[in-house]
Amino acid sequence: MIKYKLNCKNCNLSFDSWFASSKEFEKLKKKKLLNCHQCNSKKIEKSLMAPKFINNNSNEIISKNNLKLKKINKKIKEYQNFIKNNFEYVGENFTYEARSIHYNNKKRKKGIFGTASTEDINELKDEGIETEVIPWLEDNSN
Repeated sequence: MIKYKLNCKNCNLSFDSWFASSKEFEKLKKKKLLNCHQCNSKKIEKSLMAPKFINNNSNEIISKNNLKLKKINKKIKEYQNFIKNNFEYVGENFTYEARSIHYNNKKRKKGIFGTASTEDINELKDEGIETEVIPWLEDNSN
């Protein structure tokens, strides 16, 4: 497999595409089977790409990335535990409860957390209701 950076000569769009080989690219170009996904032009040219060097220590890189991921997941779990211990879970009623607190001055001993769609969160923010979205990891330990 080979990856080329392609340029559309019609609309100047630049995009990447994979081919079985350099001969395959030339064959498709000759048969006019390459086209721009933006303007549908057949005027596609490949441009220079920087070579990508393969590191023989790929296992070391994977190991470092796994370690970083574990640290991130650990930090997220710490935040989750803090939230669970210091806020009240309102589930899918989050949007309703947030509005009740904001508009009706509904008093609570603790802040709230729960689930809401991106659209609901954007509406709350537009209304001046402070919300934050955090990643939430399910506990998959059995």
